[in-house]
Amino acid sequence: MRAPYRGHGYGKSLLAQLASECIANGYGRLEWWVLGWNEPALGFYRSIGAEPMTDWTVQRITGNDLVNLAGYEHEQ
Repeated sequence: MRAPYRGHGYGKSLLAQLASECIANGYGRLEWWVLGWNEPALGFYRSIGAEPMTDWTVQRITGNDLVNLAGYEHEQ
């Protein structure tokens, strides 16, 4: 979130609404990603009770590797 909008409760309100949707649908958790260097976000998330999941890492495949995995021919 951009600095002028921080501290107004927008992020907490959004996450509260998502949490409400989770409860209403019987989901047992809410997960999201944050960049490790984003200390303001990490601090905020810790303040609402979020815990980092140290046993998991995000994986990504893009570009030619994505095309190859899909079995498509790609142009050189």
